[in-house]
Amino acid sequence: MLSPDSAVLGVTNSLSGRRWLWRAGEDRVAAGIAQRLVLPEIVSRLLAARGIGIDAAADFLEPTLRVLLPDPSLMSDMDIAADRIADAVRRGETVAVYGDYDVDGACSAALMVGLLRGLGCDVHHHVPDRIKEGYGPNAPALSSLVARGARLIVCVDCGTAAGVALSAVAGQADVIVLDHHKAEGPPPQVLATVNPNRLDCGSRLGHLCAAGVAFLTAIATVRALRRLGFFASRAEPDLIGLLDLVALATVCDVMPLTGVNRAFVCQGLKVMARRSRPGIAALLEVTQARDKLNAATCGYALGPRINAGGRISEADLGLRLLLCEDRIEALVLAEKLEAVNRMRQDVEAGIMAAAMLAAEAQIAAGRATVLVTGQGWHPGVVGIVAGRIKERFNRPACVAGFTDGLGRGSGRSVAGVDLGAAVIAARQAGLLVTGGGHAMAAGFSVLADRLAALHGFLDERLSAASAMPSAADLVVEGTFAVSGATAEVARHLERLAPFGAGNEEPTLVLHRARVVRADRVGREANAIRAFVEGEGDGPRLKAMMFRAREGALADALLARAGAAPLHVAGHLRAEEWNGSISPCFVILDAAVA
Repeated sequence: MLSPDSAVLGVTNSLSGRRWLWRAGEDRVAAGIAQRLVLPEIVSRLLAARGIGIDAAADFLEPTLRVLLPDPSLMSDMDIAADRIADAVRRGETVAVYGDYDVDGACSAALMVGLLRGLGCDVHHHVPDRIKEGYGPNAPALSSLVARGARLIVCVDCGTAAGVALSAVAGQADVIVLDHHKAEGPPPQVLATVNPNRLDCGSRLGHLCAAGVAFLTAIATVRALRRLGFFASRAEPDLIGLLDLVALATVCDVMPLTGVNRAFVCQGLKVMARRSRPGIAALLEVTQARDKLNAATCGYALGPRINAGGRISEADLGLRLLLCEDRIEALVLAEKLEAVNRMRQDVEAGIMAAAMLAAEAQIAAGRATVLVTGQGWHPGVVGIVAGRIKERFNRPACVAGFTDGLGRGSGRSVAGVDLGAAVIAARQAGLLVTGGGHAMAAGFSVLADRLAALHGFLDERLSAASAMPSAADLVVEGTFAVSGATAEVARHLERLAPFGAGNEEPTLVLHRARVVRADRVGREANAIRAFVEGEGDGPRLKAMMFRAREGALADALLARAGAAPLHVAGHLRAEEWNGSISPCFVILDAAVA
């Protein structure tokens, strides 16, 4: 629970403009966890602060599919979908998989294509071009798959809102939708729509990404084939070997790392570490991922590169990499994605400065939301720019690029402000050509003459955002002296990994730390490496700050050598180098002590 009445160390306006608030757990629960599982106090306190009860703590620390995997049949239409896919396998039918151009779309498509090919089906796949076709199924692409012989089309990470497009192949092919996006009304008129977020699904599995839904569908399909005796003379597929795809998608689609998602990621990272999938192994080699694989590897090394193809290049490039079985060919594809990702960064940088200036002016004018546009801005990167604006100003932000009078945009929101609902309402009010999404993100298209009305509508609909502080509150879970930031403590904290949405890495505060040295490092001098010590001297602790190009926090760190102490907030991690382990503190914020 958060305690806004008691700011951590009295910090209500840090160097980055944030309040520091406590996330406190019940001492009784923490004590019970520590006693039952024989855990260090810091681990039990962190578990209690995250709402993990005494009975659930063991499964949280050691998540297993045996305990946490739900019955796939809990989802509406799952048994219908599994029986139809099993029938296609038995008959050796040609199947098509229709995907999406983001990481979840690529992973869920790779999972289904790989599974069906392994079971003997002839499988085609299609990923729509972001600019030429847009998101989701379209009639010409579906018809082309039918023309290539597909009698079953499986849509993954899309399809829930595509009833009109899907009707184009009615009577020519059966359609199964495996999706997780929120539905506005009844499911499309197709054979089966497996989506835990459809309005009539009571599975309570709405936290799954599309790859998670696809994995449960794979389980249900194998179960159906087993009942039919299909495996009497052949081996069953290795479903556990698909979890590297599920883990990657779960992290990159920012799904909460709790419950079965936590088991998916923990087990999937173990599969990924074997590097048995040539495409992922090649991408890990290209990104020089040498450390132990974790959720950050998925979110910051693999994900952006798989996404890059769909953003500004060939939409199916990421899917082709994940499906590639030849290691040499996989390396070529991985290097191509690396080059495309660098191009994406350049395109993004060309938009970011102008977008930030426009956003700053709107915030200064008192707007509750940010809506910035530019002629020719690439629609593949506007979502990233919106995310950065949201982080900078703590406001819902929408960014759109215009071509031929039509703006294609993307939005990102802050906790407690439902941007998706506002975008859907704007579309229903006639202010958008298309629009949809969920609480934290949305996509839309808009005509130029509707921009002013759209911004006013969003300001009114999301007026509560205007009362939010200029920077998001920082939730702190503990404080200690520099001397207490040891490798042993860092190792204890690792027991709570994988970290991500719903299970954030613990934010801790070094109180009254002196910066004894600080320098810019990195190829673009965009990081700061500092060494800090307690007021009574003692051991020095290495600290790093990333994305530190400018700002009051970066300036303060660089200027504070020998000055008054700081309270420094961040993450304590264990670094391994040449067989030795040492602590490192990743700086998120600081305040003058």
